[in-house]
Amino acid sequence: EVIFEGRSFAIDATAQVVARAPAFEECLQYIHVQGTSGSVKLSGHDIVPDSSWEEDLWRALVLGIRDYLGKNGFPGAILGLSGGIDSALVLALAVDAIGADKIHAVMMPSPYTADISWLDARDMVKRLNVRYDEISIAPLFEGFKTALADQFKGLAEDTTEENIQARVRGTLLMAMSNKTGAIVLTTGNKSEMATGYCTLYGDMAGGFAVLKDVAKTLVYRLARWRNIQSEVIPERIITRPPSAELRPDQTDQDNLPEYDVIDGIIERYVEQNQSAAQIVAAGFERAAVEQIVRLIRINEYKRKQSPPGPRITGRAYGRDWRYPLSNGFRETF
Repeated sequence: EVIFEGRSFAIDATAQVVARAPAFEECLQYIHVQGTSGSVKLSGHDIVPDSSWEEDLWRALVLGIRDYLGKNGFPGAILGLSGGIDSALVLALAVDAIGADKIHAVMMPSPYTADISWLDARDMVKRLNVRYDEISIAPLFEGFKTALADQFKGLAEDTTEENIQARVRGTLLMAMSNKTGAIVLTTGNKSEMATGYCTLYGDMAGGFAVLKDVAKTLVYRLARWRNIQSEVIPERIITRPPSAELRPDQTDQDNLPEYDVIDGIIERYVEQNQSAAQIVAAGFERAAVEQIVRLIRINEYKRKQSPPGPRITGRAYGRDWRYPLSNGFRETF
């Protein structure tokens, strides 16, 4: 999970930087040392300038994908492309990491998939020139509901049916992975992993979780930075309200606060190890803090079953988040 940034440097006796290597790439630099122990002089060839925070994060994620796939022998990658921001960002990262010719993007529309999701997904794969296929999950979804009709008799539709759609998609992606040897890249972000806004054996199914330590607000920030370099992500994907599209007119904010609130709480609670009371004292609404902290605690069982992913913050879910799967702890204010 840990990505080493490189950027090795040398300073002289006056604390001046005389050489600095680039970040997130292999490099060899020679440092010239002259004089005796009493009067040593150092000189180098290159001082690579600092890069922006967004560029550093982008290159870290690209390196994480490239190393994980390359060093573990995967010939390529498969991902479900939904027309949403998360899968769009993963696709752009994957192309930058291993090349468009090794990527297979699959759109799997359901009865609730908006037309603009189809259009934006098709637009993006044309910009990046990756292999693209569409497989409707509607007949498979109906087949599951028919098979379960007797078991669900008299029970209203709820998140069960939503999760079936996600699990159908996960099954299709894993089948293609088995057949070709390519790894499935999951597209869920840190905000979803924190709150449990993800489906076990559905959108969590895969081998490498690219955005596991990337909060939703940072997803948007990275997408905009990447588009400044070259506009590979259609603007509508960035600006439209986020939705899992598992029921009519669904948006992420139906049951959750805005993502800037969610991510602010996650940053303080998970990364800075602040208590719920401290977060409320910092100005966050008590109800929102209670909701998000509760969701973080009760969804540990999901995170324990999630794929590994690159760590880009001071504390990521995985090796840094040492929380017991079963416990009686309840946060108090």
